[in-house]
Amino acid sequence: MTLSSGFSSAARSGQAPLQVTLRRGTISESVHRVHAVVCDGQGRVLLSAGDAGFETFIRSALKPFQALPFLSSGAADQMDVGERGIAISCASHAGTNPHAREAFKLLWKAELDPSQLQCPVPLHGDSPLQHNCSGKHAAFLATSRKMAWPLDDYLQGDHPVQVEVNRRVAELLGLPADELVAARDDCGAPTLRLQLAQMALLYAHLGASRHAELEQISRAMLAHPDLVAGEGRFDTELMRRSHGQVLSKGGAEGIQCLSRIGEGLGVAIKVEDGSRRAKQAVALYLLRELEWLTPLRLQELEEDMLEVGPGVKLEVSGALQFRNS
Repeated sequence: MTLSSGFSSAARSGQAPLQVTLRRGTISESVHRVHAVVCDGQGRVLLSAGDAGFETFIRSALKPFQALPFLSSGAADQMDVGERGIAISCASHAGTNPHAREAFKLLWKAELDPSQLQCPVPLHGDSPLQHNCSGKHAAFLATSRKMAWPLDDYLQGDHPVQVEVNRRVAELLGLPADELVAARDDCGAPTLRLQLAQMALLYAHLGASRHAELEQISRAMLAHPDLVAGEGRFDTELMRRSHGQVLSKGGAEGIQCLSRIGEGLGVAIKVEDGSRRAKQAVALYLLRELEWLTPLRLQELEEDMLEVGPGVKLEVSGALQFRNS
């Protein structure tokens, strides 16, 4: 994949990655290597640890951008879904009844049926509405209904809704859309293989308030963090405590992305071994370094999200370095 003009080979500089160590007592039991990058809205790598050019799949952190056609097509306005409908379209939710109801509302307003969802029925569930990606799938279907596109193959890479997602992402990255590399995510929808610096650039755009549709999306996610993940889940609890200042969206296999609202800065994190606990520990560590949350709020999150067990703790070592340092 070719880097856009906003990136350079310096994004691949040999900065040491961060390290998350799980200690049982004083003894190291597990170690996770973590890459992280901070970008501005021009794609400039401001700070990094590890390889800012590390390539991996963005997974569910792509969801706010997969919701763009839902807004740009006019489907969200026509259906009058409000901020709750937009938030659920970006969600990796817990599959609770309130989450499933919000996804159902999108389908109902578009005169669609849950049987048309092509995300799986989750283990121990009884409806695809309970799948954590049901809101995204419902938005794909509602957009396709509004645009008179086929409904039975909306997950195929050459379907107009997926082509439009790729076009919008490529536009934000300053790349030709045909340079994007896609693969099937676990829910059946495409996800994209990107550099960490490119993920951070996407999230810089999401928090910059320069794109009307992205501003709608970020505002909806921050207004309804309970829909984006769920009670006790990292993204929900972080956004609640940020008072509208930090947007958070994770993805599977150790992906975590953050936006600083109003400042046009984005953070992307990748844990090499895919550990969830390590990405959350690093996210809070970086929020402390960047001073994006107050010490009190960070302490609350650390107590709520990083408690491993009696006598066991997570330690993050290393630091973000300035790009040219």
